[in-house]
Amino acid sequence: MDIDTQTLTQFAAYIGGGMAIGFGAIGAALGQGYTAANADMAISEQPENASNITRTMLVGQAVAESAGIFALVVAVLLVFVNVPEPTLLKAAALVAAGACMGLGAFGSGLGSGFPAGQACMALVKTRDPEVLNRMTTVMLIGQAVCQTPAILAMVVSLMLIFLNFGEPTIVKAAALLAGGICMGLGGIGSGIGSGFPGGETCKALTRQPKLSTNLTTVMLIGAAVSQTPAILAMVIALMLLFINFGDPEPIKAMALLGAGLCMGFGAIGSGAGSGHPGGAACRGIGIQPEAQGILTTSMLVGAAVCQTPAIFAMVVALMLMFVNFGDVPFNPYWAAFLGAGLSTGIAAIGSGWGGGMAAGASCEGIARQPRTAGIVTTTMLVGQAVAQTPCIFGLLVSFILLFKGHPEAVALAPAMALLAAGICMGLGGLGPGFGNGITAASAVNWVARNEENAGLLMRMMLVAQAVAQSTAIYSMVIALVLLFVV
Repeated sequence: MDIDTQTLTQFAAYIGGGMAIGFGAIGAALGQGYTAANADMAISEQPENASNITRTMLVGQAVAESAGIFALVVAVLLVFVNVPEPTLLKAAALVAAGACMGLGAFGSGLGSGFPAGQACMALVKTRDPEVLNRMTTVMLIGQAVCQTPAILAMVVSLMLIFLNFGEPTIVKAAALLAGGICMGLGGIGSGIGSGFPGGETCKALTRQPKLSTNLTTVMLIGAAVSQTPAILAMVIALMLLFINFGDPEPIKAMALLGAGLCMGFGAIGSGAGSGHPGGAACRGIGIQPEAQGILTTSMLVGAAVCQTPAIFAMVVALMLMFVNFGDVPFNPYWAAFLGAGLSTGIAAIGSGWGGGMAAGASCEGIARQPRTAGIVTTTMLVGQAVAQTPCIFGLLVSFILLFKGHPEAVALAPAMALLAAGICMGLGGLGPGFGNGITAASAVNWVARNEENAGLLMRMMLVAQAVAQSTAIYSMVIALVLLFVV
């Protein structure tokens, strides 16, 4: 059956609309469910305060709904959009718009549930009307920050729907699709991570109502740092949308798709991971107000290290976009470029999130024993460094895929081996990144409680992380076999 461009563009609009609200509804529903679950627990503890708790729950759920409403607006636009000049390029743009908005709303909807849920629980701890008013204000501020990735995704989606991107070529179509996916995936982690500081600030406010300004300041700093990976993703997305890459060859299209996937996946772990130290710092100030300065410093240091995997992903994405690889054959290089993006991008999820766990534990430990800040921070940095290893393995495999010569092939098998190598290393780095983070977080926690045995605990941490690293090494071995032997 022949499909003309008008029909193809209409199909693309419908698919984009379905993805926009389909993915976008998930996060909002999860965030609302989390809010309701905490409201139920709060009412079970204080049934006489049910009206305040219910009101807070409904307000919080309404804000969490915002991300879903953004997705609904884009879905409606896509379903009813009138395309005067349907082309393959426009079809790609419409699918990209739906994916961008749907995925971008996921994290914001879920993240918005954390401040709302914790605000409901915090109402059980206080009856002071002034504190209740501050609680609602802090909850709304925290939720508003969580919406940032969804708003960025909506901006990119609207550009994809309404702007004219010039002459339709396969390379430009791939660039638009890559840009939408990049921004959508890139917003997930930041939306989730920026909700952690808001939730913990609501809890801390019941302990320290007089420190609402200080807590709100630290909350905003922590949430702002969590937004960094989403902003990096938006930078790459806008470059993909508006730069004229000039190369009309299909192989360039595959390189651009690899770049979008790499940056999109690579931002997830760093965005969510950065929220852990932000939340722990706000919780710590509620326990040790006098430690605000050192907690803020520890939060920023830990969150900064969490950004490393996203930066690795950005480096690979920029290489795929701008490095001239010469006159390379389409087969198998199309698979090498996609594999390179997936190797670093997916592996970065575990390393970024795992590093955030260690950073969060550092802030918790310092709040418990401020005098242990030096050894706790040292243990955190060592643990975070090891947690980066799976992402570094992913980066290594990406470099091999990009710069090792791959002879032209007629058969599909050589290309599949290269793509499999990237997928193997990317997925193989997920678990070890998380496992290393869990190990480091536990060690950091116990160092704060048992400073005199810090050396023993650090050695134990490194041994355990080395074992947790083994599966990433297995994945790298198979990836190298696929690259050099098969």
